[in-house]
Amino acid sequence: MKNVSYKKLWHLLIDKGMNKSDLRRATGISSSTLALIVSDETVTVEVLLKICSALDCDFADIMEVTKGSKTIQKTKFME
Repeated sequence: MKNVSYKKLWHLLIDKGMNKSDLRRATGISSSTLALIVSDETVTVEVLLKICSALDCDFADIMEVTKGSKTIQKTKFME
């Protein structure tokens, strides 16, 4: 089974000096949508496009498809 990981998004936000609240404000996404992203759940292409537009990047810069069971690794940013 393949899963999605947004680990690249968290690294990109750190590189840009942004946090999750900044991302929400820049994109207009809801807190529930952000919670899905934090949990490595799938979101709509529209949401991904909003993020890419706000961060001036491409899908590959914010997400990747992973193999195997879904495990969430807590990073310092997620705490």
